[in-house]
Amino acid sequence: MTDIKHPEPPYPPQHQERQPGLETDMNPQPQSHDPNYQGTGKLNGKVALITGGDSGIGRAIAVAFAKEGADSAIVYLDEHEDAEETKRLVNEYGQQCLLIAGDIGQEYFCREAVEQTISELGRLDSLINNAAEQHPQKSIEDISAEQLEKTFRTNIFSMFYLTKAALKYLQPGSTIINTTSVTTYKGSPQLLDYASTKGAIVGFTRSLSLALAEQKIRVNGVAPGPIWTPLIPSTFEPEHVESFGEDVPMGRAGQPEEVANCYVFLASDDASYMSGQVLHPNGGTVVNG
Repeated sequence: MTDIKHPEPPYPPQHQERQPGLETDMNPQPQSHDPNYQGTGKLNGKVALITGGDSGIGRAIAVAFAKEGADSAIVYLDEHEDAEETKRLVNEYGQQCLLIAGDIGQEYFCREAVEQTISELGRLDSLINNAAEQHPQKSIEDISAEQLEKTFRTNIFSMFYLTKAALKYLQPGSTIINTTSVTTYKGSPQLLDYASTKGAIVGFTRSLSLALAEQKIRVNGVAPGPIWTPLIPSTFEPEHVESFGEDVPMGRAGQPEEVANCYVFLASDDASYMSGQVLHPNGGTVVNG
């Protein structure tokens, strides 16, 4: 078995004007799947709905789930080329991948996404609330009401909408996994609204786990540190991207494939006695919670 070399800073300076960003335009390309990782059937016959599944962490989750025997419905805004590549990778491992494009900040679309998943894939076992957006500002005075509402709609309102729509289809043993962030534990002076949504996600995860415990539906979270995804060049200026991730103890940004296994673990019976918890793939940063 060979070691995989994960790119370290400096990255080539780069910036994308649109958000969500495009994985196809990134240099170097994020590492979405470890060719040495062999699935063992942990998720055979399961179906997952993954928001932000077109690229980055979401793509890595879809591919890892496929290796473990699961089909996926991936929800994304409008990054069609990235989504088609995720579908190709999932299909390569013999699993189905349903593409659903739309705005998860709108409740009607979240209902439609769940219903389409059930209609075309027949069931829903894991809801992966992963999509997010962020818009750095130097001061709270620069955060408009429009930005504040949009960030909350995408990052946390969507989790309420999708969970409400999915709940009638989830069975005992089903799982909900929410992506929060290291920023909610460390704080981030330039990402006040984003970090606030990520803190809300921790509270949502813990409270929902208690609310669904009697139904035997497990709810957990993952709090990544700096991960090389399209969100980074679409958010920050080139000089920030160049040094991205070098401030963590491991000295580099993580790759999506290094996060995806957390979701496999939490969705599988390996985590059968875990609910209301958060895992921290963050490059060695010590946090509480």
